[in-house]
Amino acid sequence: MRVILIDDEPLALEHMKKILLDIDGLKVVGKYLNPTEGLKAIIKEQPDAVFLDIEMPTITGIKLAEEIQNHCPNIHIVFVTAYDEYAVKAFELNAVDYVMKPVHKKRLTETINRLKPLKNIHMKKRISNRSGMICCFQTLQFILRGDEPENIKVHWRTSKAKEVFAFLIHNRRKPVRKEVLIELFWPESELEKGFAQLYAAIYQIRKTLASIGFNIKIISRDHSYILDMQQIKIDVDEFEKLEVMINDGNPDLTIVQQLLDLYGGDYLEKESYLWAESERERLRVLWLYYTQQTIEMLIQKKEYTKALLICQRMQALNPYSEESYFMLMQLYDLLGERHFVEQQYSRLTDMLLEEYGTEPGSEISEWYLSWRGNKV
Repeated sequence: MRVILIDDEPLALEHMKKILLDIDGLKVVGKYLNPTEGLKAIIKEQPDAVFLDIEMPTITGIKLAEEIQNHCPNIHIVFVTAYDEYAVKAFELNAVDYVMKPVHKKRLTETINRLKPLKNIHMKKRISNRSGMICCFQTLQFILRGDEPENIKVHWRTSKAKEVFAFLIHNRRKPVRKEVLIELFWPESELEKGFAQLYAAIYQIRKTLASIGFNIKIISRDHSYILDMQQIKIDVDEFEKLEVMINDGNPDLTIVQQLLDLYGGDYLEKESYLWAESERERLRVLWLYYTQQTIEMLIQKKEYTKALLICQRMQALNPYSEESYFMLMQLYDLLGERHFVEQQYSRLTDMLLEEYGTEPGSEISEWYLSWRGNKV
């Protein structure tokens, strides 16, 4: 195991190095009095862990830990300090350990024993060469895509960390100011405490992403956070490719149907985040439009069965839309299924009466009466 040490006290730094070198399987690849130089070495050497003093004159260990995670989210942090007042804050940051000075071999050996299984987990995650996708339709999910897509179970340490991550995904194309996050998620907290809670959440998010092998960087820059998605895709971005395809006039309908299938329900529907409501409505409207356009193109190609299946799915996901009932009535008519035309009109009538206290619109009712007259 490779580690780097950072402490502004020369004697403490040398003492810790001497103890660690006596522990089997451990290699100290650098020790630094200057935190900035230490950060550069961490980025270059990519150690497994960093032993980090908290109370330093130029930058606190808490802040430096955040910078380390910006560049190297898989690296584990061990805080070493003479002050126990930072213990709560350190563990809020999900540090692997918190060691009080003066350090002793027995105590550091316990720390190394905690680090070893964590290193093995990350080594296994790095082996995977499958691509990842984050899904936001219906609920927040993580999918590994290979020969067999795999839905990854994610354990979020807190629901707040999950929501902060979802908000960053929601704003993935632009930086999000830290003050905005504090005001939204910790509105009752004083500013200093709000920042501590925010840093704790970001640290938890980085650890969670690293634990499932999703290489997403949360970059801290100019008092803001911005996501570097690397090769990770978002289902919403894939879905929105439909705009170009539909406007093309003659798209590959097989691909169109695959993209439509990404919409498994409303945007973050199960999470019910209030800040997502406008995007939820926007994507719902787009999905209904793209679905209707696809059904019409399939009808033009006389592929009625395919159109029917898409329309049935449209109705299942949005049962309060008149359009789906009307389109199904027309499709069943084209397929010669008289009974199902009657059934759809009856269901539409019941739904409108129960939900809205109204009757089918004139276009639908006139079409239905004309259809019945022609069938007599």
